[in-house]
Amino acid sequence: MQCDYFDAGLCRSCTLMGQPYAQQLAAKEARVRSLLEPFAVGASWLPPVASSESGFRAKAKMVVGGTVEHPTLGILDGQGRGVDLRHCGIIDPRILAAFPALIAAITRMGLEPYDVPARQGELKHLIVTVAASGDLMMRFVVRSEASVASIRSHLTWLTDAVPQLVVVTANIHPEHKAVLEGEVEHVLTTESMLRMRVGNVDLLVRPQSFVQTNTAIAGALYRQAAQWLDELGAQSVWDLYCGVGGFALHTARSGRSVVGVELSADAVASAELARDALFAEPSERQSIRFIAADATAFALGSTADAVPDVVIVNPPRRGLGTPLAEWLQTSGPRHVIYSSCNPESLARDLAAMPGYTVTRARVLDMFPQSTHLEAITLLERV
Repeated sequence: MQCDYFDAGLCRSCTLMGQPYAQQLAAKEARVRSLLEPFAVGASWLPPVASSESGFRAKAKMVVGGTVEHPTLGILDGQGRGVDLRHCGIIDPRILAAFPALIAAITRMGLEPYDVPARQGELKHLIVTVAASGDLMMRFVVRSEASVASIRSHLTWLTDAVPQLVVVTANIHPEHKAVLEGEVEHVLTTESMLRMRVGNVDLLVRPQSFVQTNTAIAGALYRQAAQWLDELGAQSVWDLYCGVGGFALHTARSGRSVVGVELSADAVASAELARDALFAEPSERQSIRFIAADATAFALGSTADAVPDVVIVNPPRRGLGTPLAEWLQTSGPRHVIYSSCNPESLARDLAAMPGYTVTRARVLDMFPQSTHLEAITLLERV
């Protein structure tokens, strides 16, 4: 893939830009194989799952710079000035198509872009997510409640200009700190969730819910886990760090008990709604439960007879951590499916779980043009 921004030195976020894609994918798989070699003796490695090289990002997190009259969407340079990336080639084209109207909306609303060095201004970020259907969720990240009225007053104009907009919100982020968003979210549209078809199910995504940015690869990831569970004949499953229910809903089958555990009550509420929409029969719904709790505390607080046939774990980049890895080592089930966005922390967790060996593994290229990836492994107790 060729990128004018990268060639001009304006953006280096995609560190592998310009490298042949086949070379990128091979290097990612080699890296994961090398890290997992001590724990995967005799493992079956499935072919890596390739992504589209461009237009794969279903979520764009754009820093707003420039001025009210001439705003930029992109990143900040070393001096904290806006670098415009409104034609970024890795973003879904349906998001790019909405950018001209969103830029015009900033001017109409009088939202002054936040000046990081001067610590003044109002609008920090625009966060746009697209569903497979083409529906969009648009979030304005602003510093104060004062901006909400202006956004609301121009909402009809905005939705007329971008008919695909289903959800529009204002997120309040008053602090001067390097985080994307604040805690307070005002939903300004009738709809508060974006329905996203991922793999075989519709996920319901609220503004602050985590969702994988590469929808096609996320679907492949969830299908892989479901296939392994079917082959194992698992009748009971825990999905720890379940988010909005991607793994749990894909693994739900007649007669199978599934429990999803996620710290975010907001994500759990979304997962429950998606479950209810997916299964018409009350008996089917009852076999799939979602619990708002810390994954480690949930596992450590369980009784021996409650341990399921398989535990799915999909932790953040830092990995499972010592307490959960030790619980799996001493009390976990015969099989674990571990999905990881960080092969280094995956290897560290496997070292703390010598009672398991990797029997199957696969690399999925969630983030082309960068070194980031997703790896899914099937672990079996030795």
